[in-house]
Amino acid sequence: DGPGVGAAMSEHEGIDMMSFTGSTRAGVLVARAAADTVKRVTQELGGKSANIILETAPLREAITDSVHSMFHNSGQSCNAPSRMLVPDSLYDDAVRIAAEEANNTRPGDPNDPETDIGPVVSAAQYSRIQGLIETGIAEGATLAAGGPGKPEGLETGYYVRPTVFRDVNNQMTIAREEIFGPVLCMIPYRTIDEAVEIANDSPYGLSGYVWGGSEDEAMQVARRLRTGMVHLNGAPTDVQAPFGGYKMSGNGREWGLLGLEDFLEIKAVMSV
Repeated sequence: DGPGVGAAMSEHEGIDMMSFTGSTRAGVLVARAAADTVKRVTQELGGKSANIILETAPLREAITDSVHSMFHNSGQSCNAPSRMLVPDSLYDDAVRIAAEEANNTRPGDPNDPETDIGPVVSAAQYSRIQGLIETGIAEGATLAAGGPGKPEGLETGYYVRPTVFRDVNNQMTIAREEIFGPVLCMIPYRTIDEAVEIANDSPYGLSGYVWGGSEDEAMQVARRLRTGMVHLNGAPTDVQAPFGGYKMSGNGREWGLLGLEDFLEIKAVMSV
C-alpha cells in the first residue's frame, strides 16, 4: 500500500524529513501531507529530458548511444533522453539511424541473455503508454519504428514495441508528458537558440543531454539548459554528482555531498 504508507509517513510528527522519488503527481501529494508538520521534503520527480544533437556531433555514435539510453530499463527512467533534438540538415539521417536501432532492439524475457529490454511494470502503465502512442499518431506525428500493440511473439506480458516518432513538435502531447516507456520523440530544429528554447520549454527540468564535436562546444549549450544535470557526449551518470531537478522535476538533491546535506540540520552555538 504505497499511497497509504506514504501518506502516514508524510503526516507523522515523529518523522523529520521525507525524501521521495516518484511521479510529480505523487510528489505533490507527499508535499501536501507533510505541510501540517512543516517537515523538510526533498523530491526527485518526473522528467521529459531533451537531448540536443549539434551539427558537429558524430552522428551515428550520438544517435546510437542516445537510443540505447532512451530504451534502457524499457524507457522507465525519470531522466530518459526522450526528446531528441536534431538539426534540420541531419534530421532524415538521424531518424533513419534511430529507427534502425529501435528495430534491432529485442524485447523479451529479462532472464534471456539475448533480450535488450523487458516488459513495463504493470498493466496500468502499459495501457497508458499505448494511449500516448495513439495520441501521438492522432496529433500528426509519424511512426518511424514500432507503434501500438505488443511485439510479435510476446502477446502475454506488458511488452511495448520500441517506438520512434518523427515529425514531432514540442506542443504535442508526446513531447510534453512523461511517457515512461520505450518511446522516442525526434524534433527538428534550425538554430542552436531554437534548440535551447525547445529544450527549456517543458514543465520539467530533471536532466539534459548534449552531443557536439567537442566538449567545449557542448558545454556552451549545457550552460543554457534549465536542468539539474547535463550529460555531455554520452557521459554516464556519476553517483558522486548531485542528482535532482528544476521546476516540476522536484527539489533538493540525491547523491554526493549535497545529497547528504539535505538530511542534516544546522545548529549555531554561541558562547562568551
